[in-house]
Amino acid sequence: MSEPLLIACPHCHARNRVPAERLREVPTCGRCHEALFSGHPVALDATTFDIHARDSDLPLLVDFWAPWCGPCKMMAPHFEAAAAQLEPRLRLAKVDTDAQPALGARFGIRSIPTMAVFLHGRELGRQSGAMQGGEIVRWALSLV
Repeated sequence: MSEPLLIACPHCHARNRVPAERLREVPTCGRCHEALFSGHPVALDATTFDIHARDSDLPLLVDFWAPWCGPCKMMAPHFEAAAAQLEPRLRLAKVDTDAQPALGARFGIRSIPTMAVFLHGRELGRQSGAMQGGEIVRWALSLV
């Protein structure tokens, strides 16, 4: 068996150790017993962001968005569809830059929607502008 991966729960944000070969077996959280992968993006805030972006062994694809943004609303269902395709290889998350302005400022988000991929706290790539589901998947996979 390979070394276990450290994966943050999308529900309670507890860190769980899961062998890589068991990721597709619908692992559950040791704390809250919810599925570690739901096929949906997780909403992150300033408290939970680093748990997923820095302290997890999974790459994190983040959609920085705002509720008033038309292109963000148009991209939302495509981002949701990408989550179903990319998990468990990547975790997908959304950060509302209106509700979490410190995160937007921390990463220098100047336009929305902006997507960024993180692994162990390091930004691997960034893309601004709305994208279709297939484009999101191809772009994210090209970085990891």
